[in-house]
Amino acid sequence: MKKLSKMFMALTFVGALLAGCGSNNAAPAPAQQPATSTPAATPATPDASKPAAETTSSEPITAVGSTALQPLVEQTAKDFMAKNQGVQIQVQGGGSGTGLSQVASGAATIGNSDIYAEEKKGIPANELVDHKVAVVGMAAAVSPKVKVDNLTKQQLIDIFTGKITNWKEVGGDDMKITLVNRPKSSGTRATFSKFALDGKEEAEGITEDSSGTVRKIIAETPGAIGYLALSYFNDSVKALKLDGVEANAENIISNKYPVWAYEHMYTKGEATGSAKAFLEFILTDEVQKKTVTELGFLPITDMKVERDVEGKVTQK
Repeated sequence: MKKLSKMFMALTFVGALLAGCGSNNAAPAPAQQPATSTPAATPATPDASKPAAETTSSEPITAVGSTALQPLVEQTAKDFMAKNQGVQIQVQGGGSGTGLSQVASGAATIGNSDIYAEEKKGIPANELVDHKVAVVGMAAAVSPKVKVDNLTKQQLIDIFTGKITNWKEVGGDDMKITLVNRPKSSGTRATFSKFALDGKEEAEGITEDSSGTVRKIIAETPGAIGYLALSYFNDSVKALKLDGVEANAENIISNKYPVWAYEHMYTKGEATGSAKAFLEFILTDEVQKKTVTELGFLPITDMKVERDVEGKVTQK
């Protein structure tokens, strides 16, 4: 009996040893994560002063057209790119007609224009989306040497249609008048012709598209007269009053001075990605209340009137 008992104990001991060896060969259980593991990163709070990162992309933006609007778009583009690394915005002039045709054909992301797309023949306005970003006044510009400060609308019409050819006919010195015009693709020309010249056809003169070049020619040519957006006036040229009314912000927002235009930035269809974010940035207070006014434009929100594509003005 004792032998059986001893044999049973021996077998039990061997079984235990074998079980222990088998447990060492089994796959170990997954390790438990420490209680102090690093938590998932919390998304940063977006900066309200700039568009959200996911709204931008690396696809370049091209903004082409109005040279009157160009200084505002260039400065705003610089500020936007500084806030959004990786975004590229190329700004070019060429005139409103060029901007509209370029965006309509898909050659540009944004078409900058001083006129409504509906005003330009051959432009499929129904395919474009209008983004009004500012208002700009325009005025007849002369050299400070011209001793005339005010013209009636009829005098202005007679000068630009070639009926009046000497400054002495409107109270100035005996000096030949030299006209400096814009090409027919120019939105500045379209606006000035419509609201300052009652749509009359301009006589032949020096023709230049770039507002900067027009200013230089007027400043350096005795007796020259042209027209510029107020954002281009400096000490080298003088803005003439129209019927005794000065071209300034106070008179423009009430339409007392009638030669002004919306600054449009058109996209083909709804804007997306970086272009959408850029256009939204231009309408922020940071741009409207600072950059827009510093460069001689008027914020959209300051206007007390609205004007449609037909030129009809209504009070807000």
